[in-house]
Amino acid sequence: MRKNTFTLLVGLLLISLYKTNAVNLDEKVTDHFSGSRHTNNWAVLVCTSRFWFNYRHIANALSVYRSVKRLGIPDSQIILMLADDMACNPRNPRPGKVYNNKNEAIDVYGSDVEVDYRGYEVTVENFIRVLTGRLPPDTPRSKRLNTDDRSNVLVYMTGHGGEDFLKFQDAEEIANVELADAFEQMWQRRRYNELLFIIDTCQAVSMFQRFYSPNLVGIASSQIGEDSLSHHVDPAIGVYIIDRYTYHLLEFLEKVKPGSSKTMQQLMKVCPRHQCISTPGYSTHLFPRPMNQTLISDFFGSVRTVDLSDDVIKFKPRKTSQGDSPPLKTSPKRSYFSVDQFVSTFPIIKKDPHPMASSASLVLLLIIFSFIIRSLCDFE
Repeated sequence: MRKNTFTLLVGLLLISLYKTNAVNLDEKVTDHFSGSRHTNNWAVLVCTSRFWFNYRHIANALSVYRSVKRLGIPDSQIILMLADDMACNPRNPRPGKVYNNKNEAIDVYGSDVEVDYRGYEVTVENFIRVLTGRLPPDTPRSKRLNTDDRSNVLVYMTGHGGEDFLKFQDAEEIANVELADAFEQMWQRRRYNELLFIIDTCQAVSMFQRFYSPNLVGIASSQIGEDSLSHHVDPAIGVYIIDRYTYHLLEFLEKVKPGSSKTMQQLMKVCPRHQCISTPGYSTHLFPRPMNQTLISDFFGSVRTVDLSDDVIKFKPRKTSQGDSPPLKTSPKRSYFSVDQFVSTFPIIKKDPHPMASSASLVLLLIIFSFIIRSLCDFE
């Protein structure tokens, strides 16, 4: 009787230890995968309109370009496609400049804009090739979207559209099905980790209704049957210079700083109907993380944090076969930099022993102890 009772107690103890460690393991796994697991950020910014009266669409794309650069994404990881060059348009009263505000406070064209696809290079074919990576071998690196399965990608598009399509230069169209299939090819070819799609055009919601690939978020400036309206005219330029949704989006982004804790849920409230005169739409059903836990910097930033150290690091000369090498000439009290390349939202898990390993010795001792007790009972 005593032997059965003791065996039962040992068994219950082992089960409780296993459950405790299993819960701890589940918590660690959940914590690890609750944040974004990306290691790099890319942006594809596309204006599909031509002609002077579409000045606002160029300003839309250039304004988003300025924002993502300010928040840390370098030009080497931005693909900028502009179907027309308003800065050099003969009608532009401000040659070499593009403004998104009637006060002309910010020149969004600036002196450091790198346009990767310009003019008649902005076609549906080239856009699809950029996304899927199916480019000719001689395509320069600056025109390639060199992403991988740890890349978070922002795709922003603006221009003239209708239900289920977006026009390219008044000459061709891309359908929502083609766009959805391009994103699926990206997923199958492991070309993104998470993707944020933003489109500012008429009936914009229709462009993400066919999406079916995982880890996608869609944001649109208008519902089916609604127009996406412009915001205001600059009398000196003579045309509308920015669209309503993008104007309020940029107002919000101007308040975001590198390393900000603002979330995608806050981004989705930037332009209510009374401001946009259209109803923005959102698609989050393909995205695994809650919007209130997804940082804006997961898509709009690529921040390098630099830690300065006052410690002096001295290196000993390396010995060679001919003897000691001459002493290195180093400047005294030199500071070295430790660079964390990307800001991440998930906690770093140290390489601790497996949670079961910490109790393995205890379990082994309990088993040995149970055998000793049973042996004593048998001896009696």
